[in-house]
Amino acid sequence: MAYESGSFEAAIAAAAGADADLRAQLIGGFVESVVTQIDLLGRARCDGNWHVAAQRLKGLGASFHDGELVALAERALDSAPGDPVAVRHLMDYSVRLTAKT
Repeated sequence: MAYESGSFEAAIAAAAGADADLRAQLIGGFVESVVTQIDLLGRARCDGNWHVAAQRLKGLGASFHDGELVALAERALDSAPGDPVAVRHLMDYSVRLTAKT
């Protein structure tokens, strides 16, 4: 899947404009989706569930122009299901993400 490079902040600004409430809702939805998919990835016990969760994370990253999330999701896709390093990197990302929102 190819995605247009850009910044997360620019994507949010383009979608929300000057509406601060909409901006907060978009960021909140993004964070909630990322955290949910990381949780599902961490609990995946088969190739299929691992792949679906990693693809969803990659899609979220691409949709919101978050290159770091796309790269981490691709790393997970290239890893064996249940790879603790891939999960740890994504969990570290989610901690940083929630800290700045």
